[in-house]
Amino acid sequence: MNWEEFRHWGRRAADWAADYHAGLRKRPVRAQVAPGAILSALPDAPPEAAEAMQAIFDDFEQTIMPGMTHWQHPRFFAYFPANAAPVSVLAEYFVSAIAAQCMLWQTSPAATELETRVCDWMRQAVGLPDGFTGVIQDSASSATLCAVLTMRERALDWQGNKAGLSDHPRLRIYCSAEVHTSIDRAIWIAGIGEGNLIRIPTHGPHRAMDPEALQAAIAADRAAGHLPAGIIACTGGTSAGASDDIGAVMDVAEVEGLYTHVDAAWAGSAMICPEFRTLWAGVERADSVVLNPHKWLGAQFDCTTHFLRDPEDLVRTLAIQPEYLKTHGADGVVNYSEWSVPLGRRFRALKLWFLIRAHGLEGLRDMIRNHVTWAQDLAVRLDKTNGFEIVTAPMLSLFTFRHAPAGVQDLDQHNQDLVNRINADGRIYLTQTRIDGALVIRFQAGAFTATAEDVDMAYDVITELAEVSAKA
Repeated sequence: MNWEEFRHWGRRAADWAADYHAGLRKRPVRAQVAPGAILSALPDAPPEAAEAMQAIFDDFEQTIMPGMTHWQHPRFFAYFPANAAPVSVLAEYFVSAIAAQCMLWQTSPAATELETRVCDWMRQAVGLPDGFTGVIQDSASSATLCAVLTMRERALDWQGNKAGLSDHPRLRIYCSAEVHTSIDRAIWIAGIGEGNLIRIPTHGPHRAMDPEALQAAIAADRAAGHLPAGIIACTGGTSAGASDDIGAVMDVAEVEGLYTHVDAAWAGSAMICPEFRTLWAGVERADSVVLNPHKWLGAQFDCTTHFLRDPEDLVRTLAIQPEYLKTHGADGVVNYSEWSVPLGRRFRALKLWFLIRAHGLEGLRDMIRNHVTWAQDLAVRLDKTNGFEIVTAPMLSLFTFRHAPAGVQDLDQHNQDLVNRINADGRIYLTQTRIDGALVIRFQAGAFTATAEDVDMAYDVITELAEVSAKA
């Protein structure tokens, strides 16, 4: 394909995208294919000769699209959203066309300086104080890994990267059982080992880490000759929205001199609404905070904002400066590749800039407030419906529930069967989780184009198929 052919196909792609989104409600949310169906439809060997673009496009529509789960569907109520507002898609189109590798200031000054600006816009939007500096990472998993590596290096007096971990006491990181498994993976990759990730009991309606138990665990580890390195708190845990008492966690961290990271990957976006900031009160005392505009705000994946009280600790942990990566004659520039694990960096700031300007903070706040209201209303309706029980109350737009009709012996299996039936039906998409050992159904409203009617349909589908399941 040359650029003249691209002109034609680019227009067709734009038309296809607009038509695709306009027709999403007519599609089943989750892919309705059997394992291996797509693979078996693909040729075993690559083509030796070039193929016509029309043939490639036809195969895309006929073979690939039936195997896609539609994350932009307005009735996608599973996991967390991975929204892609149209303006963000457009910005990503420009990024792909420019195809810059933005690892250093000199490799695209606009990319670096726009990243500096939009991160500060986001800092202001969510109410973090002036002392925080932001960087865009690919995902919260990477930001958390950066935080864990920084914890490790600070605790080891910056010797871990140089000397390894074998001659040091066992490092300890503390969190609750409600954190995302990306924390476990960061512990693995950092060489700390999962046995040194200490799970602190939770309590209260927010399933928050118990600060007294946290303090006791740190004291016990010090007494045993271990080396506490940091604490990871969460606001809006993935399973049921668990939220730690950030202020209480910071009290402990400050007494103990430990680095703190707050994982607010999903719920952090809601902090653009001042009324929700009580959920992370005390966050201004954290060392590291992460939230994902690519979840709830509508920035196309991937786009994670990582805020740091002292970025020098992160740069000291990650920066490597061979001669070929130095920028001479431009003092004071920032090279964001020194703030992240990968050297290569995409121009992620552009889509966030387009998004914030096109919708404004008020437009984004309206969307989030609607999702919260609709989810809470749905929880109330289900709670009043015979046979249903709310297991964890709504935390923002996320709650969990169970169908527990009289006479059903194995409620875990019954609820799993109900989830399977709902997802096979295709009108909505839900997932399950476990709360205190019991299998429950998880609902979150967050699709960029969702309406109150879409959430109402969720009630209709859940109750209709629950009745079918109870009779099965």
